[in-house]
Parts: sequence; structure tokens; C-alpha cells
Amino acid sequence: MKNTNVFRDFLTRLLFILSLSVVSLPALSATPLDINSATAMEFASVMSGVGMKKAQAIIAYREMNGPFDSLDQLTYVKGIGATLVMRNQALLRVVSPDKPDHSKAEVMQ
Repeated sequence: MKNTNVFRDFLTRLLFILSLSVVSLPALSATPLDINSATAMEFASVMSGVGMKKAQAIIAYREMNGPFDSLDQLTYVKGIGATLVMRNQALLRVVSPDKPDHSKAEVMQ
């Protein structure tokens, strides 16, 4: 009976830890983050080296200057350098607001 309680307690804790790790690791998402529609929270949770302050700066820059045409334009944001963009390149993408995003449709076919 005691072993059953220990196992149940262990299993409960393990499931809790796994559920937290899934919520806090959106960087493992299959689809890269669109820098023209991402929220500050998404930037901060996906990009390595970007906290809320830099994420909010990206949003502010985008609101003042319009959508990004390339990932390299992120370097125009104060606090975002070329090295930071290169480090996060695989996690990001640019979807032009005037062009539809067909990446999801291609995956579903």
C-alpha cells in the first residue's frame, strides 16, 4: 500500500512537471514565429536573449514603422543586434500582411 502511494505521488509530480515544460517551451513549436503578428509575450518566450523589454521594443517598432520585410530588419530595433537575429533565425519567419500564409495549408495537404 505504501509503495502504491509513493508511485502515485511520483507520477503526479512527473505529470505536473511535464505539463509546465510544455507550456513554457513554445520554441519547440513546428511553425516558426511570424514577426509581423507575434505578441510581446510570444517574442519573449520564443526568442533566446529577448525578454519582455526587448519584445515590447519590437512591437513598438513594428507599430511605428509598419510590418517587417525581412528578419534583418529586426536589427533596427534598439537592443536587437545581428548576432541575436542569427541565433534565433530558425525560430522566426516573416509573413507579409498583404500575402497569405500558405505554410499551414501545405502541411495539411
